[in-house]
Amino acid sequence: MLAYIARRIVYVVPIVISVALVCFLLVHITPGDPLVAVLPADASQELAAQLRTAYGFDRPLPVQFGLWLMRALHGDLGNSIATGRPVLAEVMRAVSNTVTLAIAAAIIGFTMGILLGLIAGYFRETWIDKLATSFAIAGVSVPHYWLGMVLVIIFSVQLNWLPAVGAGPGGSATWAWDWAHLQYLVLPAITTSVIPMGIVTRTVRALTGDILSQDFVEALRAKGLHERGVFRHVIKNAAPTALAVMGLQLGYMLGGSILIETVFSWPGSGFLLNSAIFQRDLPLLQGTILILALFFVFLNLMVDIAQAAIDPRIKRG
Repeated sequence: MLAYIARRIVYVVPIVISVALVCFLLVHITPGDPLVAVLPADASQELAAQLRTAYGFDRPLPVQFGLWLMRALHGDLGNSIATGRPVLAEVMRAVSNTVTLAIAAAIIGFTMGILLGLIAGYFRETWIDKLATSFAIAGVSVPHYWLGMVLVIIFSVQLNWLPAVGAGPGGSATWAWDWAHLQYLVLPAITTSVIPMGIVTRTVRALTGDILSQDFVEALRAKGLHERGVFRHVIKNAAPTALAVMGLQLGYMLGGSILIETVFSWPGSGFLLNSAIFQRDLPLLQGTILILALFFVFLNLMVDIAQAAIDPRIKRG
């Protein structure tokens, strides 16, 4: 197992370097001058040249990348062009809010997805299966930003049960685990959970139906094994694939949804990324993309290790 983990970590290193290179190049190939956000309309050429030198934009791209990567390895992602604050502090504050939202959405989406998938798999080709599958298809098909606006209209505008936007009272961006803050989490968490719920439901349904149709399940039942024991075997065989799917979905949620966070004004990474794009804030844009990409790579590594722990055949493969 330790050799497998070491191998996976070695594989991650070139991926991380490639991710850093892509993050750096993506924001440089887009048109426009990033200094427009901080330069006044009547700025002189001398001032523009000074700022370009201060931010290192006057150097060749390979030199800029090398310097940026070395600083990033030491935890320095530069300062935001728009606000002047350290990028790492801005990104980590936003990521912590996105992680809170992603965990809440994962609890809702994965729990509902697993339950609906198991029920649909055990009762295939019945009205129960069709009802669960209809929920899953609706969850995958309905645009989540549209669903978010509908929920706001119903529960915030019409019923006045839950707040519509923000992450806390008075526009607070600091999270606390109390009802005053939790009520701001309900609507965005439900909206974010809908697509993962649908994908997990369809995956678990297909896995459960396939496993139940295999010969070893019939053999277990023929030997008189209780249905609870059969269920444990189904879960054990379905877990690796289901875990991989849930890991990917959690990665997408941790990446933050620009549309959902914009609809609910949730101060997460997606909202920050949206602001950085419109402000042409290159350091903030680079830092946000890099941190989110590293989260995704790290999460995939954890899922690979968990799969190998659950299913020894993966290690041998």
